[in-house]
Amino acid sequence: MTDRSEGGSALHVVPDRYVPGAFVVAGSGVEHSFVDPADPAHVEFPYMERICELLDLWAPAGERFRVVHVGGAGMTLARYVAHTRPTSPQIVLEPDAELTAEVRARLPLPPRSGIKVRPQDGRTGLGAMRADYARVIIVDAFAELSVPGELVTAQAFAEYARVLAPDGVVALNITDVRPFGWTCTVLAGAAVRFGELALSSEPAILKGRRMGNLVVLASNRPLPMDGLVRRSGSAVFPYRWIHGERLRRWRGRAEPFDDAAPVPSPVPDDARTHFS
Repeated sequence: MTDRSEGGSALHVVPDRYVPGAFVVAGSGVEHSFVDPADPAHVEFPYMERICELLDLWAPAGERFRVVHVGGAGMTLARYVAHTRPTSPQIVLEPDAELTAEVRARLPLPPRSGIKVRPQDGRTGLGAMRADYARVIIVDAFAELSVPGELVTAQAFAEYARVLAPDGVVALNITDVRPFGWTCTVLAGAAVRFGELALSSEPAILKGRRMGNLVVLASNRPLPMDGLVRRSGSAVFPYRWIHGERLRRWRGRAEPFDDAAPVPSPVPDDARTHFS
């Protein structure tokens, strides 16, 4: 999600500085999406790689499944699903219609991609969907530089649980900084509806050296932690998974956010954080 109301904050598609033929969606001093039309499997951002690893492990290779994306920007992850699981039905909830038009003009979606974009915010779009609709919900949405508070309340997680099939999973890209009080509150909300949780980030972020991205997974089906952890061992840039009893201790006794008083994520203090 993006608020285009302030000067300099609008998102635009611009050529990537390092990869010929690739583009980024940029605004507010940060890069929000990376798209390589020649290689949809090249997602570039580490947090997106973590979500792609989950997608690869959630069902046998090539098997179709329904995906809902809350937040679209360049639709990097939707393109990844269309590439690796052709004709999978996907709905992208992206309220920034101007950005979507620019993305379509400069980075057209492949023919018969199965991707449909709706100009709606996440809660509105999810509220119109039937129960048990999706196998995967990906929440990767920002208003300016913060995750909107209404996407991580107890009521939001109830909505994710309603829209997900019983064997579904929700993956959230969020941002925070140590001591991670905001993240622990998000996890508390997820734990009300989902019995299996996991969190991943880079060691520098977990140690509090800088603010950055954290990926949260939530499901009522066992998460493929063996495969996820195994892949982390061969990553070029190190990252860690926290799950099970260790994650329960990590999140402590936080109480969920409520729709009556939603709290957005902390604002990053530099441009080293990636958003979509």
